[in-house]
Amino acid sequence: MKKKAVAAMLIMCMAVSAAACGKSSDTEKTTTETTDTKDSEDSEKDSTDTDTKEAASSEGKRLVSVKDVSKYVTIGEYKGLELTRTSQTVTDDDVQAEINYDLEDNGTEVQDGTVENGDTVTINFTGTIDGKEFDGGSAEDYELVVGDGEMIDGFEDGIVGMKSGETKELDLTFPDDYYEESVAGKAVVFKVTLQKFTRPAELTDEWVAENTEYKTVDEYREAVKKQLEDTAVQTADYGLYSDAWNKVQAASEIKDYPKEDVDAAKKSYQELNEKYVKDAGMEMADFLESQGMSEEDYESECQQYAESKVEQNLIVQGIMDAEGLSIDDEETQNLKDDLIEEYGFTSIDEMIALYGEQEVNESLALLRVERFIVDNANVTEVAGDDADAVDEGYDLKMEDGAEYTIEAGDDAEDKAAAEDTDTADDTDEVAEE
Repeated sequence: MKKKAVAAMLIMCMAVSAAACGKSSDTEKTTTETTDTKDSEDSEKDSTDTDTKEAASSEGKRLVSVKDVSKYVTIGEYKGLELTRTSQTVTDDDVQAEINYDLEDNGTEVQDGTVENGDTVTINFTGTIDGKEFDGGSAEDYELVVGDGEMIDGFEDGIVGMKSGETKELDLTFPDDYYEESVAGKAVVFKVTLQKFTRPAELTDEWVAENTEYKTVDEYREAVKKQLEDTAVQTADYGLYSDAWNKVQAASEIKDYPKEDVDAAKKSYQELNEKYVKDAGMEMADFLESQGMSEEDYESECQQYAESKVEQNLIVQGIMDAEGLSIDDEETQNLKDDLIEEYGFTSIDEMIALYGEQEVNESLALLRVERFIVDNANVTEVAGDDADAVDEGYDLKMEDGAEYTIEAGDDAEDKAAAEDTDTADDTDEVAEE
């Protein structure tokens, strides 16, 4: 079964812990003449060294280099927020569509015969207008499911009945309201070569037993439904957490940025970009030119990214300080499983190896604060259909003082909001709708 992707925050670069480079003003002492004994001087030095080490240890677990976050940011209200959790009810059509994906993925190539609706075809095609090829109108090894309506009217119908290896010309017309204005309403000829096609498997108990961990169609169908319902719950939760954070961030005001943190974030971001560009076999100057960016544009983008990152860390750290939360508390540590699942890792160590411990800590801290905000918010549940269907499977823990209400969501606006969570992405191919 395919698992639908869930939106999540993007980890970009690794920040530098301030504990690795203590400020001299914290440890240096002015040399003066005193009448203190050597023992008292040694005792004072030992005490200072101990305090410095303890401060460095504590500082190393923070997201920012500064202790007093209030000097840099005024944090907006983060308790008692009015939030809405929008969930999508799983329908029988949703379940069947997911099953169809599996049947298509496990289809059998047809050696003899012709294409039918529902077949997955691999084609090469070239589009011409007035005898000339146009941008986006041609492709090789292009795969589509005939009958899904992915291409303009007449394209898929024209493939029905073709045999593998056959080439055919389709005389079509782009719709007048086509999104690409340069071809809208124009006559087009697509020369299509069918390389191969597969036919979806037939849904039977035998197929289920051979291709899944279930024995019957009914068992398999119930499992698909459960998976989709779990994903719907997860998607609704992520949307709620994201909305909670966005409200707090929008209500907060940055006074200044700790230069040390911004410089570190900017450097890490640049190093990450340089690595990706190098891995792609390019020089940074050539890459920027290909993107139409000047050095000044790039510097500005890096600076903006670094400031945004530091802003987030300041707000998160400020809330954690005010509420007595920490990277090491039990609830934050329990979020590690959520984090590695969100990003598709097998362990937190694997994630740390790639991004670094500080970056992983920042992500854990953000998750912890998002959940704290939601736990202390007034959450209204909005369902696409009836409230019972949405409430089922919802397992968000609420702390004392939080309120949780459910609305049936009968009006069209609520239904539209729920349905928006499952809108398909648009495509860029000119031949596509």
